[in-house]
Amino acid sequence: MTSTITYLGNLRCESQHLQSGNIVITDAPTDNHGQGAAFSPTDLCATSLGQCMLTTIAILGKPKNIDIEGATCDIQKVMNPSPRKIAEIICHLKFNKEYTPEEKKFIEHTALNCPVYHSLHPDIKKTVSFEYL
Repeated sequence: MTSTITYLGNLRCESQHLQSGNIVITDAPTDNHGQGAAFSPTDLCATSLGQCMLTTIAILGKPKNIDIEGATCDIQKVMNPSPRKIAEIICHLKFNKEYTPEEKKFIEHTALNCPVYHSLHPDIKKTVSFEYL
């Protein structure tokens, strides 16, 4: 088992990661009756894409001596109103180090082939851009 989720009321859930004990709180977004006091479940879904891209690049880049420490990813989630679902995730990855053309090709290919990218429904548009120092 990965996690246990408890509904706390007022459109808020607490999710505990069983291996580490870490806790994540989610709230419904303000445009859907929530308080917006924490990530919404769809925020976490969109954010997971950027997290997975950076983590996968770091894992596969390590044996190639490609260091991405300090890299960031800005995420914008676009919702479809009816049916209510994620329509698009916009990811802007920024790298604060210089890379060769081959390293950039590796970074971009790896990001676009991370597990979350391939796990998202094909109807979700994924707009990904890369910015280098």
